[in-house]
Amino acid sequence: QVQLVESGGGLVQAGGSLRLSCAASGRTFSRYAMGWFRQAPDKEREFVAAISWSGGTTTYADSMKGRFTISRDNGKNTVYLQMNNLKPEDTAVYYCAADSLGIREVVAGNGGYWGQGTQVTVSS
Repeated sequence: QVQLVESGGGLVQAGGSLRLSCAASGRTFSRYAMGWFRQAPDKEREFVAAISWSGGTTTYADSMKGRFTISRDNGKNTVYLQMNNLKPEDTAVYYCAADSLGIREVVAGNGGYWGQGTQVTVSS
């Protein structure tokens, strides 16, 4: 069982930065691939980024490449999403996901565990 709690969201001006955190409970955090998704009002949930259990593999949605960076600290049971050069279209609720079956399952949106989300609002 893994519980995920996101934090770090907020209101930022376009061009600004935020770092989201996702703290996971459980002693087996290092065995889970992790990812971030987002959902804007009236839109489908969208993949943002994912990272393998070791941190050695990362993958991003095309629109986030070069602006967002996913990382993890297995000693702190935490995964991060550094978001730079934010745009108004990045406004959404951001969710953390985890899956023990690997990064492909996370990217596919089949994560076995999800957090409650944190709101990111980017003003123009």
